[in-house]
Amino acid sequence: MSIHAGHRQRLKDRFLQEGLDGFTDIQALELLLFYCIPRQDTNELAHRLLNRFGSLYQVLEADVETLMQVEGIGANAATFLKLIPAAGRYYYVDRTRHIDQPLLTTEACGQYLLSHFHGRCNETVFLLCLDAKCKVLSCRLLGEGGINSAGVPVRRVVEVALNDKATSVVLAHNHPSGIALPSQEDIATTLRIAGALEAVEVLLADHLIFADEDYISMVQSGYYRPDVVSS
Repeated sequence: MSIHAGHRQRLKDRFLQEGLDGFTDIQALELLLFYCIPRQDTNELAHRLLNRFGSLYQVLEADVETLMQVEGIGANAATFLKLIPAAGRYYYVDRTRHIDQPLLTTEACGQYLLSHFHGRCNETVFLLCLDAKCKVLSCRLLGEGGINSAGVPVRRVVEVALNDKATSVVLAHNHPSGIALPSQEDIATTLRIAGALEAVEVLLADHLIFADEDYISMVQSGYYRPDVVSS
């Protein structure tokens, strides 16, 4: 038996009894590394990762190539660490998808969409399609760009809305910078998409911009009025 087996089991038992709330970043990362690095002491490796990246969330958001620059992290371990936030997002999106309630308010739409941006480091665009009763028809990924930009092809928005037979849609994208305020380009894009949708009798109900765990509604903030669409 490995000399580290007892320590591993104690940490696993503690998690099962208490959850992760009382763990330090080192302990949480050490526990995660158990499952991709067998029969080795992962404490030192956890320290190296945190010394390099600064915090657990920064470790999990680092790209595979950068993770593999840390001594002791191979392709398998780097892939496993990247899987964790992706699996978390998949879980939250799947959980939300099975809530069959109409999204009658901005807050309801915001909560529904929030999980889709969990753990995303790049700017990403989604289109939430609703029927006449504001029930969800679909939530489509429209595009993913670099850290500061993601293209929103107007034709693609219209095609998705029509194909999914939407009565209204909510556009949503994130600002990985952590600032949810819309840029002038965001405002211009919103008006351009709203005009294109109006031409096919679909309402752009709102455009939500997410940053971290918060978001801004362009309607509530006065940046966009669905009843006044510029051509």
